[in-house]
Amino acid sequence: MMDWNEYQKELLTTIGKLAQISPETVTGYQTLHAAGKKTNLLGAKVRELIALAVAVTTHCDGCITVHTGNAIKAGATKEEIAEALGVAVAMNAGAALVYSARVMDAYAARTQDEAVAAS
Repeated sequence: MMDWNEYQKELLTTIGKLAQISPETVTGYQTLHAAGKKTNLLGAKVRELIALAVAVTTHCDGCITVHTGNAIKAGATKEEIAEALGVAVAMNAGAALVYSARVMDAYAARTQDEAVAAS
């Protein structure tokens, strides 16, 4: 099992080094990240639960470690996190289904098979 606390320390150290080389890149990221906090319409907990779901769908370990900690700090329970992850799983399954239809459409276009062509 991964040591998520150590991984986060190492990741943030590496990002700090990147910030020294390319401060505009890291500053731009920080600006984007802070944008949702300004209105606070969703609240920190909901934003972090969304961030965790997106972290799963984008396969971002760095996002997982940071936003898991942030979600806990914002008061998210294990059950709330699990529900958000369930949404991520469903969205990935939905995306796979949609892209499966695209494959069938591509097949129809390349073979002139009207039986699988989109209407």
